[in-house]
Amino acid sequence: MVSSKHIIPNASALIGWFKSSYSGGSNGDCLEIARGHADIPVRDSKDPHGPALIFEPSAWSAFVSAVKRGEFPTT
Repeated sequence: MVSSKHIIPNASALIGWFKSSYSGGSNGDCLEIARGHADIPVRDSKDPHGPALIFEPSAWSAFVSAVKRGEFPTT
């Protein structure tokens, strides 16, 4: 079960959201992260008023590293 302390119900309450430059211009299946926070808020770009998940910096770094290593196949 996910703790509610790792979720923000309305992500639009935070500022500093941005998408990766690798996302392209179609605004499809993209994640956004918000800069300037102690922990890393992550939201679905298609639902800016929906929830955001909050990651500790070490957990976010581990996730990004795993993606770069190709540990999450796309097929």
